[in-house]
Amino acid sequence: MDLSIIILNYNTRQLTLDCLQSVYASTTTYHYEVIVIDNNSSDDSVEHFQHHYPSTHLIANQENVGFSRANNQGMRIAKGRYILLLNSDTIVEPDTFDTMLQFMDSHPEVGASGCKLILPDGSLDKACRRGFPTPSASFYYAFGLSKMFPNNPRFNQYQLGYLSPDESYPIDCLVGAFMLVRREAIDQVGMLDEEFFMYGEDIDWCYRIKQAGWQNYYYAGTFITHYKGASSRRKPFKIIYEFHRAMYLFHRKHYRPKYSILTNGLVYAGILVKFSTSLIKNKMLR
Repeated sequence: MDLSIIILNYNTRQLTLDCLQSVYASTTTYHYEVIVIDNNSSDDSVEHFQHHYPSTHLIANQENVGFSRANNQGMRIAKGRYILLLNSDTIVEPDTFDTMLQFMDSHPEVGASGCKLILPDGSLDKACRRGFPTPSASFYYAFGLSKMFPNNPRFNQYQLGYLSPDESYPIDCLVGAFMLVRREAIDQVGMLDEEFFMYGEDIDWCYRIKQAGWQNYYYAGTFITHYKGASSRRKPFKIIYEFHRAMYLFHRKHYRPKYSILTNGLVYAGILVKFSTSLIKNKMLR
């Protein structure tokens, strides 16, 4: 088996069905399997997947176990040389799998790779190629300096806005919406850290993969479409909480030992301020 495609579903029945349709419509010479994990959806997702795609390996959880744990369930039964984490709100192109696997097969130094992610309006999903959220990178991003100086590498350490999205290059981290990982890299660094519930696990994984000596690579030779929730919608408290909790977990795990007590205190205070601000802004949305 060449490729194991893992798709997590949680009350996104139609999006997942559309994603699966694009997956099975792919033109590829590689052998692949599709594993869908449902996190106890309440929209009859499981029944629809069983009816429309009976060949898909389906895991139906009895509770919402989060992104990391659910994807790890899929990885434990996956048989592929490569593991692909694929969001349910994505549409792959017919050549996506062939293009990405050919790239990985010809670049054995690459532990994980991702392609270009395009939003429905045609713009780039900036999360598809990022730097690690160091204290300085996070500061420049949070306080808008990256937008003020979009072509300055110092102020754009996180979103890498100074690099062309049409070129390919090694980067720090990819996004879990499309993350193709070599089996050997997983065997070396382990699976996703289940302390992260639904954010930050992709950055943590990329950090560990790079620390182990592998390259993380943004490859612009193909693209997928990524449908994201509208930013104007009010988000559940759980989503806002887990997003900021992931910031805290990542810094505590990877950066706290490297920085002074003062720097760490400022980082944690900044996360708290941002969390509070996000809650206020969210309440103002409809």
